[in-house]
Amino acid sequence: MTPQIEALMRTADPDAVWAVGSADTVHAARPGPPGDWDTPLTADALTPALALWPVLGTLVAEGELALHTPLTAYGLPIAPGAPAGTTTHQLLTRGDGPAAPAALTRLAERLGGAPLGDCAAGRIWQPLGMTRTRLDDGVLHTTLADLARFLRHLLSPAGHPVPRAWTAESLRIRTGELTPSRGLLWHPAPAGVWAHHPPSGPGPALWIAPRQGRWAVLLPGPGAGSGSRLRTAFREAAFAHENLTEPALTGGPPS
Repeated sequence: MTPQIEALMRTADPDAVWAVGSADTVHAARPGPPGDWDTPLTADALTPALALWPVLGTLVAEGELALHTPLTAYGLPIAPGAPAGTTTHQLLTRGDGPAAPAALTRLAERLGGAPLGDCAAGRIWQPLGMTRTRLDDGVLHTTLADLARFLRHLLSPAGHPVPRAWTAESLRIRTGELTPSRGLLWHPAPAGVWAHHPPSGPGPALWIAPRQGRWAVLLPGPGAGSGSRLRTAFREAAFAHENLTEPALTGGPPS
């Protein structure tokens, strides 16, 4: 494992579950106790990234969804307080509140013809072999092995089940000169890294850096302190230049 990351997490959050890798393999990790890649994890905050975002991407690829078409064109009511003509693009780039995921979930379920968990399972998780990931009553259950499968796929040349064009379009600035800058659900971070995590406080986080060919995931332990400070320190260690050519981790998750 990467000594820098190990030392950081041993001090900052020894109970955290985390991993760092590339499209081909995992380079460093701390699975859940007792070191099992398939230890069940609850990660509700990752539902937008693991379920909603990729399902919307498949709908765009199929021509069922146009990002700049108002939601009302799909028979969906405008959320209270939202301006008339609100579009999927606006919700993905500017919608940080709970109303945006709720509206996008209704959209995905209407166009996908099934609850979000079923759409994600059939369109994304089953094709990727994420057999231990499920969405029950709004609660996302997954494992570190499944998270690694998902993130490795986003960096791979494969265009299915998550369309490569969707990933590429999502990981670029889509807000022009507005601040804060946003992609489609993903947020830019330094050094070409893109992040998905709660805006403040502790919570699970995902990072992908296409130019570096690297991804990372962090699920803080129950006693974690400041979420933003821990996430920043972990990201800086995970994407440090000297770590980019480290060898693969032996005994990693199943392919």
